[in-house]
Amino acid sequence: MSLREELWLWKKEKLAEHVANNLRKKKHEVWIARDREEILERVKELIPEGATVSAGGSLTLADTGVIELLRSGRYNFLDRAAAKTREEVEEIYRKSFWADYYFTSANAITEDGKLVFLDGNGNRVAAVVFGPKNVVVIASVNKVVKDVEEARERLRYISPMNSKRLNLETPCTKTGFCADCSSPQRICDYFLVVESGVRQPGRFKVILTLEDFGL
Repeated sequence: MSLREELWLWKKEKLAEHVANNLRKKKHEVWIARDREEILERVKELIPEGATVSAGGSLTLADTGVIELLRSGRYNFLDRAAAKTREEVEEIYRKSFWADYYFTSANAITEDGKLVFLDGNGNRVAAVVFGPKNVVVIASVNKVVKDVEEARERLRYISPMNSKRLNLETPCTKTGFCADCSSPQRICDYFLVVESGVRQPGRFKVILTLEDFGL
C-alpha cells in the first residue's frame, strides 16, 4: 500500500469513527467494516438463519455481495427480482413490512448522524420508517456529508447515474444533470431524513464501510 493509500485509509477510519459515535448517540447500533468480507461476516453474525428478510433496491447491496448472501438459502428472502408481474412485486413490497430484517443503503449520512434516503416508489422509505423489526443500513463513508443540505446536493449529483443504471427515460439520463422534472419515471419523489432512533433503540443497524460501494 502506498503512502497516499495509507493516508486516505486513515482519514476514512477517523471519519467512520466520528460518524459512528454520532449515530450511536442517536441510539442506532453501528459497526465499521474495512471491506466486502467484513461486511458479509457481520451480516452473518447479525441475521439468524431462517429469518425473514427483504431489501430495497441498492447498488451497494449488490456490490458487496449482500444480495447474493440473502439468496443463498440461509434466509427466507422476499426477493422482488423473482416476481414475474408488477402485482407480485407490489405484494413483496407489502410483505416486506413484516420482515424481521430489511436491508438497504442510505443515499447520504450526515456527520452528526442523520440518515438520508431518496426514493421513487416510496416502498423503501416506507419500510425504513415503519414495519420491519430491524433495518440494516450498509453505506460507505464516501456517502458522508456535512449536513442535510449537502446531502441534497449529493443526491442531485448522483440521481442521474441511478436513473441511467435503471435505464429510465428521464431528462437527467439525457443531460447527466438533475432537473425538477415531471417524468412518470422520476426516481426522486420521496425524500426522507431519519433524525434519530431514540423511540426504537437498536432498530437501525448501520454498517459503515471503508471500501467504496454503490454511488
